Amino acid sequence: MSQASNLTNPSALSSLANGSATGSAPLVVMRNITKAYPGVLANDAVNLTIGEGSIHALLGENGAGKSTLVKVLYGLLKPDAGSISWCGEQVSIASPAMARKLGIAMVFQHFSLFDSLSVLENIALGMGVKANDKLRSRIADVSARYGLPLDPDRSVYTLSVGVRQRIEIVRCLLQEPKLLIMDEPTSVLTPQEVADLFETLRQLAKSGMAILYISHKLEEIRVLCQGATILRGGRKVSEVVPEEQSVASLAALMMGGEIPAALRRSAIVAGAPLFAIKELNLPAKDANEVSLHNINLVVGKGEIVGIAGVAGNGQDELLATISGERLATDEAHIQFNETPVGRQSAGARRRLGLCSVPEERLGHAAVPNLSLIDNVFLTAHHRKPLRRLGLISHARSKALANDIIKQFNVQCHGASALASSLSGGNLQKFIVGREILQSPRVLVISQPTWGVDAGAAATIHRALATLAANGAAVLLISQDLDELMQYCDRIGALCAGRLSAFYPSSQLTAQQVGLLMAGEKLDAMQAEQGAADEGEHS
Repeated sequence: MSQASNLTNPSALSSLANGSATGSAPLVVMRNITKAYPGVLANDAVNLTIGEGSIHALLGENGAGKSTLVKVLYGLLKPDAGSISWCGEQVSIASPAMARKLGIAMVFQHFSLFDSLSVLENIALGMGVKANDKLRSRIADVSARYGLPLDPDRSVYTLSVGVRQRIEIVRCLLQEPKLLIMDEPTSVLTPQEVADLFETLRQLAKSGMAILYISHKLEEIRVLCQGATILRGGRKVSEVVPEEQSVASLAALMMGGEIPAALRRSAIVAGAPLFAIKELNLPAKDANEVSLHNINLVVGKGEIVGIAGVAGNGQDELLATISGERLATDEAHIQFNETPVGRQSAGARRRLGLCSVPEERLGHAAVPNLSLIDNVFLTAHHRKPLRRLGLISHARSKALANDIIKQFNVQCHGASALASSLSGGNLQKFIVGREILQSPRVLVISQPTWGVDAGAAATIHRALATLAANGAAVLLISQDLDELMQYCDRIGALCAGRLSAFYPSSQLTAQQVGLLMAGEKLDAMQAEQGAADEGEHS
């Protein structure tokens, strides 16, 4: 029996504490790792052991200390106390270069890529090798072998978030590491891409590679991982076999109690149309973009409408056109409360009440090296009195930032904290809160719960539902089919820049949404029959 399969047995937990089910020396042991920042103890004497060939999860809510711990292991941070053993010998990992030399590779949640460079150049920089034909060939081979297609010559700025994630993964696989650290690797992958990735990870584990896997998708943890270490408030609180746990019990261990029950949308009757797209055609600016073809869409007051789709099928282009970052060719293509706005700027649309949340947090939705106070001003000054006598009012911006922090339970070091200092989930809560507290009449939001924990996701979903209940129109773009099915009133899909018809979510199955994502047509009768069949099977 292989080491990986042996760890799936319930009796393996005691062996797991020693790093492997075979009794061999563990690959890495972190003992009493302590790391403090001003005002917060991020890691408090944390212990972590990972054995060769194991897939081990590191769990915890946003801000629990997971990122700090893996940054210590990868040499990005120096611990204040504690030790690390690698292959039985104590080591001091002073830099990522040293970590890579030992055999540690890491896929970051927030990508470490240069937008202006090509895929090939980014991978070469990350590996410290030449960007030549030999590397180009290796990239093509690895990306094809593991079902993660990449064009080595594409510029990164032209790529969707999902494709950027592939670059990070392929770059790590090219290093042939002994330990692969993955921080939210499936946040922006499609279900099929996730399945392919899991098969790849299982193959890597069977070959002896250890994988430290961080994710808030707890069902993934149950399916993939043999062991899990759980952090809460910077401390290790439990070590479990995920297979023996339910999603609810794992969430309770992470949160220190039960999370709020999932909010389910009841049937609604949409009010008068608030937002509409009419016969929008928009050619791609270059070969790396997706053209939009005859897009038609209406969202009414109090309605949440969902758009599904595989990354790179026009979602970014559509959101940019709706928000005003890119103008339509005709004013009438985009309508707000029956007023044509297709040629108006993003600021003008915000002043009318059309707010947006793009999928990329750092660099698009927020400026990493600016404080939360300054990031609030960047979008909210259009709808909030954040100026005084023509000048920026720091006090008013700070007050709004503090309101967001309080109402959305954002864990941070105060309103003056840099956006880059927040965990992914906390930054997402802040960005969503910033837009919602502007009281938009229309909100378009892309990938709202990408990489956030169950508690943060519940906070965001409830905020969106409350916004809709108060009469706003919400357009939700997501690759998460469960999210779309549970929280949207109607669902359509984008495929190659073409938007499908929309159907009541109560009449659709996940399989039928998948057909829409593939560009297939689905009539109302098929949708009703699919929902009936799903009910019989359940």
